[in-house]
This record gives sequence, structure tokens and C-alpha cells, in this order.
Amino acid sequence: MLFDLLEREESPAVRAVLGHFFFVHIHPYSDGNGRLGRFLMNVMMASGGYPWTIIPVARRAEYMNALEQASCEDNIFDFVDFIKSLGFE
Repeated sequence: MLFDLLEREESPAVRAVLGHFFFVHIHPYSDGNGRLGRFLMNVMMASGGYPWTIIPVARRAEYMNALEQASCEDNIFDFVDFIKSLGFE
């Protein structure tokens, strides 16, 4: 179902945000899933012509809080805003 959703989505930015979020959400292991989720996000962004990026260490808490809001509060808007703040529109 995740792959069908991502395949149908036309916007690479939306694919990247959803792909990252859903991967981390359905693969909730503390070791490695964040790195792999960010890698998948970057691959999906790069496939749409966006630059490769990193989450700055100084913004890790903000990133984690945004993911937490999406996972526990059903509010993906903070996560979308965080990704957009990295330069993706």
C-alpha cells in the first residue's frame, strides 16, 4: 500500500515527506530507521531534481518533535513545515 501511494503521488517533495514519515512510522526501531528514512527521503527528493540534504544536528530536537507530532498526534503539518524549512518547496 505504501508503494502504491508513493507511485501515484506526482510531487517528489510530497513523495519524500510521506515516504520518510511512513517508513519511520511502520519501521519503529531505534537503531537505523532514522538514517534509512532520511536516506530514502533524499533519494526521492533527488529523483525529483531537489538537492541532497542533511538534518543539521542543531535542529535534531525540532526534527524529532515534528516526527513525534506526526506519529502520536496525527499532525504531519509540523513535519512538512520542518522539511520545507530545509529548502524544499
